[in-house]
Amino acid sequence: MHLIENLIIFINRILWGWPLIGFILITGLYFSIKLGILRFSRLKLAMKYVFEKDEGEGDISVFASLCTALSATVGTGNIVGIAVAVTCGGPGVIFWLWMSSIVSFAIKYSEGVLAIKYRLCGRDRKMCGGPMYYISIGLHSKPYSQFLAKIFAICGILVALIGIGTLAQSNSIAVALESFGSSRIVATILIFASVAAVILGGLQRIASVSEKIVPVMTLFYIGASVIVLAMNFMTIPDVFTSIFKGAFSPEAILGGGCGVTVSKLASIGVSRGIFSHESGLGSSAIASATAQTNSPVKQGLVSMAGAMLSVLICTMTGLVLILTCHDTGLFSDACKLEGANLTSQAFDSGLSFVPIGKYIVDLGIILFAFTTIIGWSYYGEKCTQFVFGDNYVIPYKFLFLFFVVLGPFYKINIVFTLADIATGLMAIPNLIGIIGLRKVVISETKTFWSDLKLKT
Repeated sequence: MHLIENLIIFINRILWGWPLIGFILITGLYFSIKLGILRFSRLKLAMKYVFEKDEGEGDISVFASLCTALSATVGTGNIVGIAVAVTCGGPGVIFWLWMSSIVSFAIKYSEGVLAIKYRLCGRDRKMCGGPMYYISIGLHSKPYSQFLAKIFAICGILVALIGIGTLAQSNSIAVALESFGSSRIVATILIFASVAAVILGGLQRIASVSEKIVPVMTLFYIGASVIVLAMNFMTIPDVFTSIFKGAFSPEAILGGGCGVTVSKLASIGVSRGIFSHESGLGSSAIASATAQTNSPVKQGLVSMAGAMLSVLICTMTGLVLILTCHDTGLFSDACKLEGANLTSQAFDSGLSFVPIGKYIVDLGIILFAFTTIIGWSYYGEKCTQFVFGDNYVIPYKFLFLFFVVLGPFYKINIVFTLADIATGLMAIPNLIGIIGLRKVVISETKTFWSDLKLKT
């Protein structure tokens, strides 16, 4: 058994090493160059489209589709994952997260464009889209298109059931609820009841819950972070200095014996950026395909705005951590703290006038993890529908609920490594599909801007 675990860990390290990370970054760089400074110059327009009422086809509003996508993307990784990354690599990790994200936003845009371009209306009159559809339809003449589409969908089911969607999130919620006085059994019952009530109601209910919770939890968490930064504004220049200095000289921040090289630091930061906004994984394109719009480019811009928001949350977590580490010397003790505990201590230190830091983090984990569960339940549902057909959707939902209930009692170990492997295997067919359809993305973009200029 020990040998099998070591083999799984080895495969994960190989898969999520520089080859896959490089594949994502090179793809993002290519689209960034071809699409120009799209990610910056059109951000204002993207925000306009988020709230614009479109009369196009679709199941839910553009805003609701964005919230559904964010519900699955913004999770405990934005709190716990960043804490672990900063602990391992120091402040410089944030710099590399920024750099990788700037390049990757173009991928997120491309996924949104292709999601609308190649979506279909299913037998249930609901929209079906995402990488499995734009790979199979867009690359229909390629002999490997159906194979790649099914590989993506099968991996999507695995990630939903045993990875991002269930075990990790329900476990995190149960642990966080204990801080509010709940027992593990009561927490499990609450998680099961609330998740079942949402996902058994279908996309409309998932979207309705997401568009209520996601904006509130995002504003709440960012607001708390801003208060911490405002109360310690004199230290902020030092925080940014440590980020830029630490990116190229981690020894200068962490000490000569830290064992962290620039290459390892970049790897940590880049991979954390990819996991935070999921650019290249293709998952959020499944939600984008449900938006009530007929414009692929508009949805691409909205998808890109969602990725930026995810990075903003990661940045806020990172800044609060670095600021409190700078003030209290927390880095010297960071190795003794787990991710959630480190973030809690950082907020407690930053909000020393009122001891609510732990509760802010715990509430954030509960909300982020819950929305991740319901978001990924939908992703897994559409992947199941693509591979096995409509008749297997209901059995999938009950299997999903089983794993949700299992999470609070499961020891977090090799399962998450398997989930990381499945996530990496999702990225490969998705990136192949995006590259294969690069001319479609570029053509749609050029046509949209030309038409927009004529209208103005």
